[in-house]
Amino acid sequence: MRLWGGRFGARGGAAEAEDPARAPASDPLAAAYSRSLDVDRELAADDIAGSIAHVHALERARLLVPDEAALLVDGLEALADDIAAGRLSWDPDLEDVHLNLEAALTERVGPVAGRLHTGRSRNDQVALDLRLWLRRAVERVDAAIVELERALVTRAQTDGEAIMPGTTHWQPAQPVLFAHHLLAHVEMLERDRGRFADAWRRADRSPLGAGALAGAGFDLDRAAAAAELGLAGVTANSIDAVSDRDFVVETIAAAALTMSHLSRLAEELTVWSHPAFGWVALAEAWSTGSSMMPNKRNPDPCELVRARAARVSGNLSAMLGLLKGLPLGYQRDLQEDKALLFDSLATLEASLAVMAGVIGTLEVRSKRMRAAALQGWTTATALADALVELGVAFRAAHGIVGGLVAEAERRESRLDELPDAVLSAALAGADDAVAGALAARIAEGLGERLRAAATLEAALARPVVTGGTAPVRVREALAAAAGRLGVAGAL
Repeated sequence: MRLWGGRFGARGGAAEAEDPARAPASDPLAAAYSRSLDVDRELAADDIAGSIAHVHALERARLLVPDEAALLVDGLEALADDIAAGRLSWDPDLEDVHLNLEAALTERVGPVAGRLHTGRSRNDQVALDLRLWLRRAVERVDAAIVELERALVTRAQTDGEAIMPGTTHWQPAQPVLFAHHLLAHVEMLERDRGRFADAWRRADRSPLGAGALAGAGFDLDRAAAAAELGLAGVTANSIDAVSDRDFVVETIAAAALTMSHLSRLAEELTVWSHPAFGWVALAEAWSTGSSMMPNKRNPDPCELVRARAARVSGNLSAMLGLLKGLPLGYQRDLQEDKALLFDSLATLEASLAVMAGVIGTLEVRSKRMRAAALQGWTTATALADALVELGVAFRAAHGIVGGLVAEAERRESRLDELPDAVLSAALAGADDAVAGALAARIAEGLGERLRAAATLEAALARPVVTGGTAPVRVREALAAAAGRLGVAGAL
């Protein structure tokens, strides 16, 4: 059933010209190389939905009588049931999903099936199918992102009061609440949701009626067909409708960025679960062992998320490369877009579910986190800010505290353990009149005040700006996220 073979074999004689079915078959290697059925059969349900809408458009245009339209719709709906039940037999000799479904429809309803392709090309057909598939896929991805966000918020509610060292340059920087860190990942995921929604907003147009490239040769009501399919409108240019795949690029780009975000979280969990850190432990159900080393407990799911983020990024690069040299109009190169899109979103869905499972069962070891937060003099900035509140210029305060850090390192002590004499000497030696005056007040209780400012709790409480790690702000942010995501409970 080569629906496109009418002009082939004409040089073989009048009989072949009159009977295209007798035209020479494609070379087996060429046929196998061109076949897309293994990939695009994923579009079967969407192809049928688009075909039913097209039948109604043909009936409105009086290209089908009501009885013909009813017969076709009944046949297509029966096909849909067979596909859902796994009863449809796919013929690999029919190169794609479209020809398979048309052949199956012909078996069910007879010659009237030949009327279905009136005013339609596989070019606008597949462009529509891909959009309908994408709508469902984006809905699934959005739901999976939300589930991971809920897992992060729930973990923040359960263990969020743990104190950890926030880092820059992967060095201890300032103490933050674990909940604050988890909510940073929630913010990233919310933006990912927005990117998928934005990509779909531009894809939400029906190309049905664009034909092969110039538009259907019949006055079909494209808007009515689009409305029947639940699409926001129709494409404005028939050439663009069948030849571009920027909506595929945008969706894979959103998937690649989301996977990069998941990879960052996976990397953190991999490092934090190392015994040298010991901040978290993955549940045994989400860990693996070694076939040789009995001691191993490996965070394999996190490692695979990192690797698969690279694969989705590669899909994006491949899709951009596929498009960059194509002239307008449909080109067979576009057949390759589906494998890239399907793989990217399937990989993302699976990775989101895995990370939600890991986070939902994670053991948080708050004592180890706190011990790490006490290393690296992470309260130094808070101590400098306390000096600024006393009138010391920030640059001078920075220098004073830097000297105190050096002395604490020499003593192997924390900043809140430094004695009055050290604090007084640091202030007196600063090139700042206010600091010099403060040196004399150390023995009058100022020393105790500065040591209090250098504790973890005091350092955490200082960043009270919106979006800061102060517990009061984190509670507000966590309540807002929980409310938005429908998560019960509070920090």
